[in-house]
Amino acid sequence: MKKVLVMAAAFFAMTMGAAQAQSNIVKVNVLSPVVSTGSFFYERTIADDKSLQLGLFYTGFSIGETKFSGFGVTPEFRKYLSSSKQAPEGFYLAPFLRYQSFNLKSEYSDWSSENEGETTTAEASYNTIGGGLLIGKQWVFADRIVLDTFFGPNYNHGNIKAKDGSTEEQFETGAFGGFGIRTGIALGLKF
Repeated sequence: MKKVLVMAAAFFAMTMGAAQAQSNIVKVNVLSPVVSTGSFFYERTIADDKSLQLGLFYTGFSIGETKFSGFGVTPEFRKYLSSSKQAPEGFYLAPFLRYQSFNLKSEYSDWSSENEGETTTAEASYNTIGGGLLIGKQWVFADRIVLDTFFGPNYNHGNIKAKDGSTEEQFETGAFGGFGIRTGIALGLKF
């Protein structure tokens, strides 16, 4: 949690220190509820063609028998590519970092001689750090309503710390570990 607070403080210090800050946007990823997640963003322009964004999410997603509950923090830098429009509008490239912290639960049938098929719950903690690169396009309608679409590869590396006799092999990490795709459609308000 301390790492998250340090990252958030550094992000806000950079955005508040920007001399040419022009606008702020708050957004929500409308695709995230499909995977039992709430995903929110704050973006602040820092120049005619640049912005910084901080994303936060909380999830209760399951992959196979593994249930995830936890959060993630995603700071990103956006470089807008259009020469005819100013940030925060147009096509952009966005390198990003991501920190994730989860509690894992996995229920499985235990066929050891003393338990004979009883359902057992394994528990662990799982923290990852990673990053990636997005390409996206953002539209601003009536200088207030924002639509942001993005897509790109990412990589996360983490460690599972099993609890109470559980083993790492009892958990699936899926898209939360290794290579994956980050995508979304976010709606928001500019102010």
